[in-house]
Formats: sequence, C-alpha cells, structure tokens
Amino acid sequence: MQKRKIRVLIAKAGLDGHDRGAKIVARTLKDAGMEVIYTGLRQSVDQVVSAAVQEDVDVVGLSFLSGDHLVLLPKIVQRLKEQGKEDVAILAGGIILKRHIPELEELGVKKVFLPGTPPEEIVRYIEENASRS
Repeated sequence: MQKRKIRVLIAKAGLDGHDRGAKIVARTLKDAGMEVIYTGLRQSVDQVVSAAVQEDVDVVGLSFLSGDHLVLLPKIVQRLKEQGKEDVAILAGGIILKRHIPELEELGVKKVFLPGTPPEEIVRYIEENASRS
C-alpha cells in the first residue's frame, strides 16, 4: 500500500500582514512533493484549527512576524488537542525570540525555524518527522 503525500497547512494567524516567507515555504514544500494548503493572511485561531481538521493535515506550520506567537500558539495547540489532532506536528517560524523557543516546545510546538533557515532544512525536518498514514 502506497503512503499518501504529507499534507501541510501553512497559516498566518493574527493580524500580521506579511506573508512572503510563508509563501516561500509553502512553495518549497509543494515543490518537494507535499500537499500544501495555505490559509492566507489574518486567520483566527478557530479558522486555522478548522482548516487543519477539515484538510486532515499532518503538519501545521505557522508564521509569526508580529510577536504574538506566545498568545496564539498556545490557543492553537489546545484547540487542536480538543479536536483530537494531537498527532499533528506543529511548527513555527518567523521572528521569534530564541528565549521563547523552550516555552513553545513545552507547549507542544515540535520545531521553531528562525529567519535565515534554508528552506531545504524545513523540507528535511518535515520529511523525517511528519506522520503519514
């Protein structure tokens, strides 16, 4: 039986209006053979979680440039758990202070990618760590 492609949701939660990095990552993942769903800008926590559940994704990648990652990520992690999606790997990227990374990992964020991370590193991480059924 052939495994299905890795399904990745790329989301911009909150009021941040800058999505160039998210779009580059989305395109890179698509070019690597993954199915990518991009939610667009200014998504609410509920919109991100709803899309993740409806699309049955393996990975949720969230991009933050406005400093609201410590507010929004805990809500997204909790709501995904409430929806029975504990197996979804949650990744974050963007402008995130290094001192916040341990707190995010404790919340359940699997990996934080900082500015300058080569896109191929993100692809490799997802290929090695995403569950596919």
